[in-house]
Amino acid sequence: MMDFAPDQPRWRQVAEVMRQRIADGTYPPRSRVPSVLQLQGEFGIATATGQKVHRALRDEGLIYTEPGLGSFVTDPARSSTG
Repeated sequence: MMDFAPDQPRWRQVAEVMRQRIADGTYPPRSRVPSVLQLQGEFGIATATGQKVHRALRDEGLIYTEPGLGSFVTDPARSSTG
């Protein structure tokens, strides 16, 4: 469980942890990230909060979702156009 700061939404705090894990290689490119259910278990958050975390990371281009398979870290080499 995470000790949440009261002055910031929980989804933002969990999203920041996930961003850090992606940046430090805990979740390397093309690796699966925890599902919403797994985020619930690890951080003690609601389903809607976990969904907001995934949505934020997708909107930032850090992860992508394959229906039926899960969510994965974006591969910077695959997403670059140059």
